[in-house]
Amino acid sequence: MLSGLSLLASTVMLLACGSGGSGGGGPSSTHSHATPVTPALNGFPEAIIPASNPYTEEKMQLGRQLFYDTRLSGNGSQSCASCHQQDKAFTDGRPLAIGSTGETHPRNSQGLANVVYHATLTWANPVLTELERQMEVPLFGEHPVEMGINDQNKNTVLSRFRQDPAVIKQFQAAFPKDADPVSFANIIAAIASFERALVSSDSRYDQFLQKKATLSASELRGMNLFMGEKAECFHCHGSFNFNDQVKFKGLSQVDTPFHNTGLYNIDGKGGFPFPNRGLFESTLRAQDMGAFRAPSLRNVAVTAPYMHDGSIATLKEVLDFYAAGGRHITTGIYAGDGRTNPYKSDLITRINLSEQDKSDLIDFLGTLTDDKFLKNPRFSNPN
Repeated sequence: MLSGLSLLASTVMLLACGSGGSGGGGPSSTHSHATPVTPALNGFPEAIIPASNPYTEEKMQLGRQLFYDTRLSGNGSQSCASCHQQDKAFTDGRPLAIGSTGETHPRNSQGLANVVYHATLTWANPVLTELERQMEVPLFGEHPVEMGINDQNKNTVLSRFRQDPAVIKQFQAAFPKDADPVSFANIIAAIASFERALVSSDSRYDQFLQKKATLSASELRGMNLFMGEKAECFHCHGSFNFNDQVKFKGLSQVDTPFHNTGLYNIDGKGGFPFPNRGLFESTLRAQDMGAFRAPSLRNVAVTAPYMHDGSIATLKEVLDFYAAGGRHITTGIYAGDGRTNPYKSDLITRINLSEQDKSDLIDFLGTLTDDKFLKNPRFSNPN
């Protein structure tokens, strides 16, 4: 059986050689015209960013200020951090996100840890591969409203910052060549730079790989289950980032698989509830129904609830779901047997896990929590 160290090392080598299945029916690869920025951390590969938005400390610090600033929403009530809280690995603890106008988002807020390494950036949109483009969705999106910036209030939003001398100085430092640096383009570039700095690489598991920490007997059993063929977690969560969509400097091909895990089967024909139908919403191909991105499991112990719609409350319930090979809902509008979903991934089959196995897996997943990341003042509210 592979150790955690050898498995992750072999995974990185495999990725660097451009191997691995595309899966899920989505685009098999994307190529980014990018330049390296941050050095590798704790053995991580070197991250990349678009050449159009070079990383600077001044830009990152401006992005940090803006990330926590409620003035960035149309009605001045909500910041990016409202849905992405540091102590929860930049999730929000809710099943579904809530926008600045009180409208409920159909999906769960995703964590931002190591987002610089993500090949795609949302639960199920294969074309959103750069943070600059993704940022346009929460800022300007109308269905649902998140930050709520529109044609009627966009000048008001900018004027809030133009009237703050301290923030103006930050814009000038971050964009010294711009005569009028307070713009939405620069706001997006700055926040993207802050998000790229959110690297989590110092969990107890990372320390274990570096021989700086030990794991308990239960954690070691959980690790071996996770990395082995019995639980098979590593098929979708086997990279250094514990997901299967990664990008980094030197990678020749970026794979972007999406997976139907049998969470729903509301019509007996594979249906998922609208508008949460996964990759199908983009491609309209039947085989993409219910296919979502596998999220990173780093800091997973603090990011409950789980799944794209926050419909599973605990890690124990997540393991019960996967052990059953899908979810069977017996009553209500979502009733259906996800175990028999015709579009379910071949990776999702019944797994014979004992209660001890599940406890060991949960203990191992707890070692992926990076306490320093969750408390790092560099990433906290500067105000």
